[in-house]
Amino acid sequence: MADVSWMALALALSVCGALWTWYAWRNRGTGPAVRGAALTLLPIAAWLTGTLEMFGEIAASVSDWAIGFVFSPGVWLGIGLFVLSVLLFGISTRLPGRKGEAGSPDSADSPVSAPKRKRAVSPSAGKGAPAIDDDLADIEAILRSRGIS
Repeated sequence: MADVSWMALALALSVCGALWTWYAWRNRGTGPAVRGAALTLLPIAAWLTGTLEMFGEIAASVSDWAIGFVFSPGVWLGIGLFVLSVLLFGISTRLPGRKGEAGSPDSADSPVSAPKRKRAVSPSAGKGAPAIDDDLADIEAILRSRGIS
């Protein structure tokens, strides 16, 4: 019996598509009418292959999930706890740690601290240009030797 209802849906969609195809042919020309005819055949093809029912089941499952998600107090409590956790983590990265604590910005001799990058002074540093990396200084020298500045 359920197959009959899917067939009725496919036929109704195809009839609507056929009406749109006729309208497109009369008012817009052959190209849009052929595209409309192609779209008109899709609901019947979906019914014959069983994908129309599959899409219906997927839509029903997604809507059930969304309704349960929106109206569940437990879900909203979980979302609130997640947001609170993210906020606390963000705040904790801005707060200083104890002096000498590994990874804190105050401990310069910490083995966890990031290595400092070497900066090279570019040949144009006397002109007020900012210092750049060694690699960039080499690239800048190559560009200058070829007349590109």
